[in-house]
Amino acid sequence: MLIREYTPADLDALRRIHARQGFDYAFPNLDDPLFVSKLIVEDDEGRAVMASLARLTCEIYLLVDPGKGSRKGPGKGSENDPGEGSKNIPGAGKRGEWGPMEDTRERYARLLALHRAAEQDLLARGLEDAHAWLPPPIAKRFGRRLESLGWVRDDAWTPYCRRLSP
Repeated sequence: MLIREYTPADLDALRRIHARQGFDYAFPNLDDPLFVSKLIVEDDEGRAVMASLARLTCEIYLLVDPGKGSRKGPGKGSENDPGEGSKNIPGAGKRGEWGPMEDTRERYARLLALHRAAEQDLLARGLEDAHAWLPPPIAKRFGRRLESLGWVRDDAWTPYCRRLSP
C-alpha cells in the first residue's frame, strides 16, 4: 500500500470510485484551490483505490452587541433570564425584547446589511458556502431567521468533528 499526493492522472479513477459509491453529491472540482489536501491510496498494482480530499470550510460567527434595551441578568431562573432565544441575537426573541420596536427593526436592518456584505465578501474570496453552528438556546428561533435569509438546515448528512493535535 502506498499513500501519495493526487495527480491529474488520478481523476478518472476517482470519478469511477465516486460513481460506484452512489452518494447523492456531485463529484468535486479538484482544481478548486479550496482543496488543500488530496491524498491517494494505491493498491499493490498501483491503482488508486481510495482518496482523502480535504476542502476548506468557512465557519461564520455573528457577534451582536446587546446594547440598550437588552435584558441582562445573572442567569437562568432570574427575573432577567435571557433563556431561549437570547436577546443578544437579532430576531432570536420575541418582539420588543430589545426595547422599542424601532430598536428591533433597526437591529434587523443591520443584520440584513451585514448578511449581504458578508456574503459578497466571502464570494469575492472564492468561497462557495458558509456554515453556522447555533447554540441550542437560540437554534429554534434564530434558525427560523436564518432560513428566512436563505440558509438551509442540513440534517441530511451527519456532521462529525475531529480536533487535530500535533
